[in-house]
Amino acid sequence: MAYPPAPPPPPTSGAGSPPPNHLPWAIATTILCCLPAGVVSIVYAAQVNSKWQAGDQAGALKSSNNAKTWAIVSAVLGVVVGAIYFVIALLGNSS
Repeated sequence: MAYPPAPPPPPTSGAGSPPPNHLPWAIATTILCCLPAGVVSIVYAAQVNSKWQAGDQAGALKSSNNAKTWAIVSAVLGVVVGAIYFVIALLGNSS
């Protein structure tokens, strides 16, 4: 009885570890700052490890950078909107 050949090994991702996925920052900025930009950050963060394991090092690095960028955008938007809200609330109370 002949057995089928063993499946090929998964592609190697090279030496080293994957780039940071920035998932904790993506989740925090989604919850605390700006939902739409935070969700984009979470999507990119979720792609990092799977791309690295598939051997797509450039794609993993790009997704890592995009996740970080969108987490920063979410944080900045949250601060700006919070500051505008604070100013409007102060002006509303002074009248």
